[in-house]
Amino acid sequence: MPKNTHDVKEMLPLTPAVFQILLALADGERHGYSIMREVAESTENRLRLGPGLLYGSIKRMLADGMIEEKERTDPASDDGRRRYYKLTSFGRRVAIAEAERLESLVGEARAKRLLRA
Repeated sequence: MPKNTHDVKEMLPLTPAVFQILLALADGERHGYSIMREVAESTENRLRLGPGLLYGSIKRMLADGMIEEKERTDPASDDGRRRYYKLTSFGRRVAIAEAERLESLVGEARAKRLLRA
């Protein structure tokens, strides 16, 4: 597991792809294809992660300590080629910080009457 030397604030702002991957993993571990499907579904296809964007983002997120590869306890029940990922506690803190940052921006937009209250 990579050693995390980052401060949460250093990670912000997140790209939409990274934030959506963190959101997809917030409820539990998933493999890559499942992450792709969850992001497409939750964004109503406004964001579709192709393999290059997905796995490039995953590689950086692993290196930054936001996610980790999960060992499967029963390899017989899964396709051995699939890699599963889960949030680390640091990744969860980063996701929370980004959600709070976005919430603050939405509050500013409402105050400027760009959005309805």
